[in-house]
Amino acid sequence: MKPIRPYGSWPSSISAAHVAAAGRKFADLTVDRGAADGPRLYWLESRPEEAGRNTIMTLSEHGAISCLDAPASARSSVHEYGGGAFTVHAGFIWFVNAADQAIWMRDPEGQLSTITDPGTDLRYADLQYDARYGRLIAIAEDLDESRDEPVARVVSIHRDGRVHTLAEGHDFYASPRLSPAADRLVWLAWNHPNMPWDVSELWQAPIDDAGQIGEPAPLWQPTGVSLFGPVFNPDGRLHVVADIDDWWNIHRESADGGFEALTAEQGEFGVPQWVFGQSTYDFTDDGRLFALITQDGIWHIGEVDCDTGAVNRLRHDCNFFEQITALGNRVAVVAASPARAKHIRRLDFAAAGEVLRSADSLPADAALSRPEPMSWPTGEGETAHGLFYPPASERWSAPADERPPLILKCHGGPTGATDTALDARIQYWTSRGYAVLDVNYRGSTGYGRAYRHALAGRWGVADVEDCRSGAAHLAEADRIDADRVLISGSSAGGYTVLSVLAFTDLAAAGASYYGIGDLKRLLASTHKFESRYLERLIGRDDATLIARSPLYHADQLSCPVLFLQGGQDKVVPPDQAESMVEALAGRGVPVAYVRFESERHGFRNADNVMTAIEAERSFYSRVLRISDVEDLEPLEIENFDDA
Repeated sequence: MKPIRPYGSWPSSISAAHVAAAGRKFADLTVDRGAADGPRLYWLESRPEEAGRNTIMTLSEHGAISCLDAPASARSSVHEYGGGAFTVHAGFIWFVNAADQAIWMRDPEGQLSTITDPGTDLRYADLQYDARYGRLIAIAEDLDESRDEPVARVVSIHRDGRVHTLAEGHDFYASPRLSPAADRLVWLAWNHPNMPWDVSELWQAPIDDAGQIGEPAPLWQPTGVSLFGPVFNPDGRLHVVADIDDWWNIHRESADGGFEALTAEQGEFGVPQWVFGQSTYDFTDDGRLFALITQDGIWHIGEVDCDTGAVNRLRHDCNFFEQITALGNRVAVVAASPARAKHIRRLDFAAAGEVLRSADSLPADAALSRPEPMSWPTGEGETAHGLFYPPASERWSAPADERPPLILKCHGGPTGATDTALDARIQYWTSRGYAVLDVNYRGSTGYGRAYRHALAGRWGVADVEDCRSGAAHLAEADRIDADRVLISGSSAGGYTVLSVLAFTDLAAAGASYYGIGDLKRLLASTHKFESRYLERLIGRDDATLIARSPLYHADQLSCPVLFLQGGQDKVVPPDQAESMVEALAGRGVPVAYVRFESERHGFRNADNVMTAIEAERSFYSRVLRISDVEDLEPLEIENFDDA
């Protein structure tokens, strides 16, 4: 029998360092189709041990190698979230340099040079290389402060750094894509107050034999439909994802010049376009179509029959996938499972495939908590979803009459979703005797357009109710201690945390990572991309904004709160956390505040990631008065007596 210790006090081999190491992420899988030795894979890799620097990686005969030396870092700031920060052809790499947002070039010998002027107000994303005419195509954002807000454009960038506007007039652009023959260019566009997952349009411009790009024209403007990810097949037939039937399905050009549905799944081939450069399907060189689809919170990979639209799901040990790209007649993809963290895998469909790159793993002897997909009844007779992780330890058990404390985990967005990929942060908690409910509250993606829009007008209400009813569902099943419910979330998830704490008596304590406390202030100060987001989620009238803002109801909040904040955050500025800290401290509410001066929206530095999660553990252990907890880091909690 395992020795007995109270839940929450179990020593664990999964450390804060493991959590920080899991911050090594893979993105922007890109193929050099002009390489002399055949298609070659490149990707973006974050380095938490280098203060979150992004390097560009590729494969050599000796394994994965970095193409960028410090301090160079590939990161776009368009829309503040960036994405699509590099492209490659014939060994030449063009990338957006994080420090100046200019486009730089790395030649095959490793020499760097600037392409665009670092001194301008332009920044770039979604880089594409036009091999036929030797130029870049990109999305540009002009930050000229004489305008009310940044101006977006589709642009071409020539070898000498000249920038030519191809399309302007819409508030936002994304996904510029060239046909295989480079005879036309397509892109997505949308306008305020819509977000790309609400309503967007597909546009195109012809390219003549001299390389001149013609006038833009609308290609598809379906009413009330979100489009995602235009992709050409090898023959030049355009495909795009659309949610016409409530689900993000793949559509394609038809003979009459319109678009027809290819797939008809009650699942989603699209994801919310928070960042540029996302990919959920691609065509191999021999014309086969492979795609990623999510259903009920679980991702699958499959081959789509281009005649019937049927999806043949491939049997695989992973159930999370993202960033698929064709690699000759195979594909490369970021994959994960509940037992394995995200990694890059090359699939040949005859076997499980080859792992090309993986992040640091958790200790081999660690007992992993496996996610249990859950649905439960919530407000208005609707249903909410999530993943439940029970406590798990290879060494310890708890008293038979005790139930574990529960951490409600709220994802950001709020238009986003949690997934089943091994998450070191969750395992950090479950291995210490906490249960975790990772909530896909109403408004999350992956469950169809109706569920995605179920938060419209109800942010701060429906998501709060889903957290409350989820905890109640687990308590009724006798799986958690209803008196020891904790809640943690970041950004929009941090707003849900503060709303739960202010407007319900559900939680014993909470941790807000760069969360929103004052919606009025957010509306006045947030960046262009999200400047109208609140209109759909809540509205613009002051009365509603005040009624839903935890700051204005701090007098209703009496349980301990931990705030963690980046000093350089432009999405949720530090004054959001600091005004809440001041209000609660002044009322005698136990409160702790940890500010990381160099961090932006989301912590990237390994030391800061470790400090943050250790502060959260110290906070929970002390406010729940869990005995015999070892190796807690010091944390100042104002208005709190440990005695």
